[in-house]
Amino acid sequence: MISEAFITCAVTGSGANVERSPHVPVSPEEIANSAIEAARAGAAVVHIHVRDAVTKRGSREPALYREVVHRLRASDVNPVINLTTGLGGDLTLGGPEAPLPPNPNGTEMVGATERLIHVEELLPEICTLDCGSMNFGNGEYVMINTYPTLRKMAARLQEIGVLTELEVFDTGHLWTVRDLVGEGLIKQPLVQMCMGIRYGAPEDPGTLMAMVNQLPAGSVHSAFSIGRMQMPYVAMAALSGGNVRVGLEDNLYLSRGRLATNAELVERAVNILDGIGVRVLSPDEVRQKLNLKVRS
Repeated sequence: MISEAFITCAVTGSGANVERSPHVPVSPEEIANSAIEAARAGAAVVHIHVRDAVTKRGSREPALYREVVHRLRASDVNPVINLTTGLGGDLTLGGPEAPLPPNPNGTEMVGATERLIHVEELLPEICTLDCGSMNFGNGEYVMINTYPTLRKMAARLQEIGVLTELEVFDTGHLWTVRDLVGEGLIKQPLVQMCMGIRYGAPEDPGTLMAMVNQLPAGSVHSAFSIGRMQMPYVAMAALSGGNVRVGLEDNLYLSRGRLATNAELVERAVNILDGIGVRVLSPDEVRQKLNLKVRS
C-alpha cells in the first residue's frame, strides 16, 4: 500500500447515465462547476468529457471542451485537467447475419488526428488513450482502437507535450502499454486500470494485481471499478500501490438508493483514504509528482 495518492474525478462520461440521475452534468457550465466542486472536495485531477446539448450524449465538439477548460483554468481551485480522446472509435455493426454496413446509430469512426483536435488546441496537462478494442455490453457496439491508430496518437501527444494516461480495460491491453513504452512513444507510463466493465477485466483483486504486476517498470497507476464497487476500489487501488478514480462517469450512487454528486463521491473517497492512512495529494503535488507541463 502507498502512503499518498491522488484522486481523479471522472465528471460526466458520454453514456446514458444522464438519464438516470439529475446530478450528471450536461452543459459546459454544469460540467465545469461539477468539476470545480469535486476539486474543492479533494480531487486533484478532473477527467473531462463533454455532451451535446440536444442528445445529451458524448460529443467531440472543440467549442464545448474550450468552454469547460477555460472555466476550469479561471477557477480558484486549479485542478489538473485530463481530457478524453475516447470518442471517434465507435462502431455499431448491423447484426450477426449482416454486420456491414455498420449501423449509423452509434457509429462514429474518425482518424487519429481528428480525435486529438481539442487536445492540440487546449493543451491539457493529461489526456487519455484507450489501449485497445473491446465489446461494450452484449449488443453490436465495439470500441475500436487499432494499434496503428494508438501509435500515431501517442507519437503526436509526445510531440505536443501532453502526458498520456493509458486506459487499460483488459489484460490484453497491457500489450499495447508495453509496446508503446518499448518503442519510446510513452516516456512516463501513467496507467488507468478500468475494472468491472462487462467483457473487460473483472473487478476481483486477483485480476487487478495480475495486471499491476505486468506494468512496465516505473509506471504510475490508478484503478477504479464501476457501479457499487467504486468505493471498495478506493481502498483496493491504494492497496495495489496506486491512485484513485471516482465520479459520475462510473457510478451514480453514494449508497443504495441515494444518488450522489461528484463532490460527494470525492468526499467519500477522501474519508476512505484518510481512514487507511493514505494522504491525499493536492493538484500542485500531482503536477510535481508527474512532472506535468502547465499551460495557461
